[in-house]
Amino acid sequence: MKIQVSVKETKQMLTKSKLPDADYVINPYLGCTHGCIYCYAEFMRRFSQHAEPWGAFIEAKKCTTDLDLRKVLPTDTILIGSVTDAYNPFESKYCITQSVLKQLSSCAARVEILTKSKLVCRDIDLLKRISNIAVGVSLNTTDDLFRSKTEPYAASVKDRIETLKTLHSAGISTYLFVAPFFPGLSDYEALLEQVAGYVDYACFENLNLRGSYKARVLSFISQEYPEKAPLFEKIYHQKDLSYWNDLEQNIRQCCDMLHIPCRIYFHHGSFTTQ
Repeated sequence: MKIQVSVKETKQMLTKSKLPDADYVINPYLGCTHGCIYCYAEFMRRFSQHAEPWGAFIEAKKCTTDLDLRKVLPTDTILIGSVTDAYNPFESKYCITQSVLKQLSSCAARVEILTKSKLVCRDIDLLKRISNIAVGVSLNTTDDLFRSKTEPYAASVKDRIETLKTLHSAGISTYLFVAPFFPGLSDYEALLEQVAGYVDYACFENLNLRGSYKARVLSFISQEYPEKAPLFEKIYHQKDLSYWNDLEQNIRQCCDMLHIPCRIYFHHGSFTTQ
């Protein structure tokens, strides 16, 4: 896919957040090139002037001022990459995220990075300078064929697991973010077994279908995994949410057995299905 690349000046990248576990967010880029069929961040396109569809453009934010950290408290959390991947392939050229990390080296707040990319390992030395930091790798399957169908331009399963191992070996706190969790398809037990010993905790978030991508995902399931279509019908059309309640109990039991603390976000957002 041909990607339209641009650079835009911005005065400030640090913004207040309404996310449950983040007080501030930093998104060094507008857009993302992973091509995930479930991307909830498509709504960001309304804030851009790009004619290209979501996934076909990336805009590097060149900040004209340093991060304004005066209001950030030591008890706050700053998340890097809430509606983009801060380590998308173009970060290797523009180094916007790298610049952000340099500015956060003296920050007392907790800093979290969420990515699908092994490029984060480039900045291990910078990560070590931040006193309270955790790097999360987003991955919802051990099946790279499923990954290639749902996240065609993102890193492989193997690369993401190796990223967690590399970061953990370097002494950096890591977590696995199993999201979005595809009902009946995300093999979380196998995934947790592969990362056990390399993550400090694991997070789980449900596949929350809404907007333009709801029909796209349901059509994908019907075509590629028709045996799972009745389950998706039950959850997303009949709005039977018992699946998530039962799943949460099973996940907690699995995490307990593997001694992996977990955080489960199956209930925030009230399972929007309209």
